Amino acid sequence: QNPARSLLMYKCHSYLRDEDSSPDSDRFQSTDVDSGNSTAHSPELKSNSPQITHHGVNHTYSYTTTGSDDTPLSPSSSAGIPFTQLELLDATHRGLHKFIPRHRDELEVEIGDPIYVQKEADDLWCEGVNLRTGRQGIFPSAYTVDLEFNDFDPSTPKVKRERFMLSYLGSVETLYHKGNSVLCQAVKKIIATKHSSHSCILEVSDQGLRMVDKSRPSGSTAPCHDYFYSLKNVSFCAFHPHDHRYMGFITKHPQLQRFACHVFLGCESTRPIAESVGRAFQR
Repeated sequence: QNPARSLLMYKCHSYLRDEDSSPDSDRFQSTDVDSGNSTAHSPELKSNSPQITHHGVNHTYSYTTTGSDDTPLSPSSSAGIPFTQLELLDATHRGLHKFIPRHRDELEVEIGDPIYVQKEADDLWCEGVNLRTGRQGIFPSAYTVDLEFNDFDPSTPKVKRERFMLSYLGSVETLYHKGNSVLCQAVKKIIATKHSSHSCILEVSDQGLRMVDKSRPSGSTAPCHDYFYSLKNVSFCAFHPHDHRYMGFITKHPQLQRFACHVFLGCESTRPIAESVGRAFQR
């Protein structure tokens, strides 16, 4: 959907070189600050994302189901760009046992299959993509194993992760660390600059926010760009109050009084992403 270009044009900014890494940013003025909590999101408006009930729990899905089988990747994804390029995804799990779907929204899993898990629900079901078949659906988490699972240290707590496909639009430096007005001004400024967007995966975990840009020029073997923002340095996250496709989060420098807002665009409402960050703060 968007031309594949390197994030080198957004090289790491020096003021975020300590613990966090970030693309370049530009300073702009803001005069209105949200007086709520630093993790507060936009007003409680009804999400535009589809909600489907399965096994007694509501999940937000990034695909549609038609016919009797699990469906190929849909041209539409919840809070993210279309799943049209499997090469953008890396396996996060492997098939541990064979799972035969019994419902049309379930995903078939063979032993050893590379699986990209987007979300792990509290009812022990996952939603994701089987990179071998290119199909998307839900499946019991017990049938796959996390590639980062440490068999030699079972006491290591399992990290809860949620992953979203988005377009990264850019970052700007801000004067304030939170507020919907700060986010709206950042979105407005970035749209005005007309920078090319970049397909990326935003991973939300209890440790922080990880942005992996996997777009690259055709034929290039350059490594992917990987940015990590520690959760303790994320001061605000919200979706745009007027256009839910836009969302952003604000990070603070670990030592200096400086802030930057990072802006993303999804195909649908990005409210589930902001809510995912809120859950990470609560945990």
